[in-house]
Formats: sequence, structure tokens, C-alpha cells
Amino acid sequence: MKVAFKLALLLLLATTSVLVAQRPTNPQGSGSGNFELNNQNDPSQNQFLTPVNDIVEKRTKVERSILPYEEVREADIMWQKRIWRVLDVREKINLPFANPQRPLITILLEAADTNLIQLYGTLDDKFTTPLTQLERDAIAGGVDTIAVPDPETYELTYKYVPRELNPADIRRYRLQEIWFFDKESSTMKVRILGIAPLKDVFDENGTFLYELPMFWVYYPGARQMLANENAHVAGNDAANRSWEDVFESRYFNSYITKESNVLDRRIEGYLLDGRERLMEAERIKQEILNMEQDLWSY
Repeated sequence: MKVAFKLALLLLLATTSVLVAQRPTNPQGSGSGNFELNNQNDPSQNQFLTPVNDIVEKRTKVERSILPYEEVREADIMWQKRIWRVLDVREKINLPFANPQRPLITILLEAADTNLIQLYGTLDDKFTTPLTQLERDAIAGGVDTIAVPDPETYELTYKYVPRELNPADIRRYRLQEIWFFDKESSTMKVRILGIAPLKDVFDENGTFLYELPMFWVYYPGARQMLANENAHVAGNDAANRSWEDVFESRYFNSYITKESNVLDRRIEGYLLDGRERLMEAERIKQEILNMEQDLWSY
């Protein structure tokens, strides 16, 4: 035992001596100085921390997923009505739609540019005509034609420059949705079909002419993209609310402008007074809500 112990001790001392002999010496006499010198010589080493503009890096946004819609059979849809409504971003509850840092219109246009969503034309509300890239540039801000003179020949060449859209110009959105009664669950349900930003059109003198929908976004196809975008929550910057949550939980205020009818008329088509329009919109809303209650007997 004593011999084995002495052999192990000698082996340990020999190994320690080899390690000490192979350790590089520091010409400046400081281990920390040698570490800094190596970092300066190696450009791949970064001695500064990567800035995180928060307490922790937000990963919930990247890892968020949507909940699929419940499957509904056509035979179970006992009653349905198509509704068009307008959302005004100037209302207090709707202010997140016009957040200067990242408004909804910017999110939609960036998603279209990266092919995350498809934009559709406004000739109808049926999502049948996808927009081309040229049409996207035209509706985003229009195109200016600029004459550029040649410095040598003085000949004019015309250059097309797309105008950038000012998000502050989008003050209202049009929503298309369907309310239906599912007899399998005996409940009234609603599903949003489309979102269309509305743009004001003015004449040369700056006089307001009319309001024009820019494009349609098919909402069921944009849910995953909207789920990956955070929506501002007043009073709590740590709130984990996505734009998909805003629409599914209906964290917005709006008013009805049209219901499906035989003449395909909007409320403004048969009522001129603004107060009467709001009263008609409220009547349609109550009619839908009472539909579910009227099916029950007590």
C-alpha cells in the first residue's frame, strides 16, 4: 500500500511539473492583460455585450402559435348574416391601430412585401383578384413622374419614383365578418373574413372627396402573421397581446355600415343623416344579438 501511494504521489507531481512548464509566460506580467491582448488580435471576439433594449430578450413573440378554428359543418349553420363595419383609429380604445412606432398598416404592407400575406383588389369583397407588385406600389403611395435633364445634351428623361405612404393618413379600417348560429353547439359565433384600410382622397385644392379602400387582406390567412406581432396595451408594456388577440377577442370599437341585403346597399345609401345611420347600425346589432336569445324558450 505504501509503495502504491508513493507511486501515485510521484505521478501527480510529474504531471503538475509538465503543466507548469507548458504554461505560456505573460510578457507584461499580468494574466488579464494577456487576455485583453488576445481579444484585440482576434476580430471574431467581441468584448462588448450585445444590447438588449429590455430587461430580458422577448422570445414569446417568436414562439407564439395560433389556435385553429373549430371545424363547423355546413349543415350545422342554421342562420348567418354578413356584416361590414368601420373601425376609427381616433377612438381611445382603437389608438393601438395608429401606434406611431408600428401601426397596423405598416405591419400589413411589410408582410405583403415579404410574401407572408396576399393583398386582394377592392373591385369586390370576395378576395378573388390578387394584386400585382405594380398595383401594390400604386396603392401604397402612388407613383410620381420626375423629369431628369441630361447635363450634356439637355434631353429630358422621365423617372418613376414611388411615393411612400404616410401611416397617419390611414384613419379608418373596414372589417368584413360573418355572424352565424351553430346548431351543433347552439351558440351564435362570429368570424372575421377581411380587413381593408381606408384612405381619404382629396382634390387639387385639398377638399375631401371620398374614402377609398386600398386593398383587402384575407384575415384567416393572416392570423399567424398577426400572432407574431405585438399590439400595444395601454398601462402595461409587459402585456403579451398580439394583433391576432386584438381581433379574436374584439379589443376594438366599431360601428356597422352595411348588412347583407337584396339591393346590396350600405346604410349611407338610404339614410343621409349621420344620427339615423348610427341608430340603424345599433338596430342591426341588436337584431343579431337577439337572434340567439329568440331561439331559446323558457
